Amino acid sequence: MRRLVLSVLFVLVLPATAQAGVRVSAFYYPWYGTSARDGAFQHWSQRGHAPPNDIASAYYPARGLYSSSDRLVTGAQMDELRAAGIDEVAVSWWGQGSPEDARLPEVVAAAGVDGLAVAVHVEPYQGRTVASTVADIVYLRTLGIRTFYVYRPLDLPIADWAAAKAALHEGGTTLFAQTPLVGAAAAGGFDGVYTYDIVVYGGGTFARLCAQARAMKLLCAPSVGPGYDARRGSGDPVVKPRRNGATYDSMWKLAIASGADHVTITSYNEWHEGTQIEPASPSPRRRGRYRYITYDGAWGLHGVASEQAYLTRTRYWADVFRSTSPLQLKTSAS
Repeated sequence: MRRLVLSVLFVLVLPATAQAGVRVSAFYYPWYGTSARDGAFQHWSQRGHAPPNDIASAYYPARGLYSSSDRLVTGAQMDELRAAGIDEVAVSWWGQGSPEDARLPEVVAAAGVDGLAVAVHVEPYQGRTVASTVADIVYLRTLGIRTFYVYRPLDLPIADWAAAKAALHEGGTTLFAQTPLVGAAAAGGFDGVYTYDIVVYGGGTFARLCAQARAMKLLCAPSVGPGYDARRGSGDPVVKPRRNGATYDSMWKLAIASGADHVTITSYNEWHEGTQIEPASPSPRRRGRYRYITYDGAWGLHGVASEQAYLTRTRYWADVFRSTSPLQLKTSAS
């Protein structure tokens, strides 16, 4: 009850407080479900997998298979995000009426308890248009959300984005475009750019991206991540190894060196693609006939001590970033 009361109070003040000074964000997925709580496994069973031992991930969550509709789980996840030095949770959102939409108010409430800002990651849901995105933003602003990351915005005409610039920014919103094409983002009236995909857009692309963004007065929010392994989640054979934490360190160093205004993390809990920093089970490595990867060895940590390795390292890099990088205040849309 105390968390619920505090949640309401924090939601009311969120736009004026938590939104200010956001430097580090993490992409967050509220799409998981369990048979016990939701009537069926959701997402853990993707691609024909059969939970609880066989799941659509190369890793197994330390907290077990959870439901994103469980308030206790959501609250604990927000606690972890805050402790890791993250300022903002960017929630994957698949349109009005979607399961992610239904769970969003609880994420906002739980995040408010921890003083976290909440943004929405507008995914390419079926039928998405610029006009529908304008309507979505009007709707989502009622939850106090003011920052939006638009995934694959150039699937839609730049001219349509430009024509809707005033409507998209009405009431004060910030829009980031997921693209390395800074000129296109500027022409479409976006405030900044981010990359999300840590395989296609490695750390070596960040300096050029942020230099171009500064030249066009856009915010630069490159995305860092620990690695990528979606073989069990989607069947993608491409793997970006974690290298016991060296991949994550390298991307953070290059993001900071690029003069980024804001760093986005791919991801807190995208288990399908193996980009998560949420704690992973260190043992047993095998469940049934399936062997799962662990974080064992990351930064010299082993066993149970390795579960929290990526959250702990995120805190380290978030603190380094805040102490070394100036915040860009002006954007082309402001």
